[in-house]
Amino acid sequence: MRKQPVLPKFQAILEQMGENIKLARKRRKLTAVQVAERAGVARSTLYLIEKGDTSVAMGAYFNVLRVLGLQDDFLKLAADDVFGRKLQDLDLL
Repeated sequence: MRKQPVLPKFQAILEQMGENIKLARKRRKLTAVQVAERAGVARSTLYLIEKGDTSVAMGAYFNVLRVLGLQDDFLKLAADDVFGRKLQDLDLL
């Protein structure tokens, strides 16, 4: 696995997402081993996800969210593309 380069200010967003995933797991009183097994990922991969590591595949993040019942949160990614719609509207003029 190769880490994708991410600017530090954006790395903080990934780290916050990882922390949110970890808190969701703990609120459900699930161990890291339980979540990793149910998600079909290694315990070490779950650890990386909870750290917001950029080398973890998006599918692994999704599977962990699915185990936590948060799979619909994936639909929020890039959902409101205000800038893209404005660019599209400019082309329509």
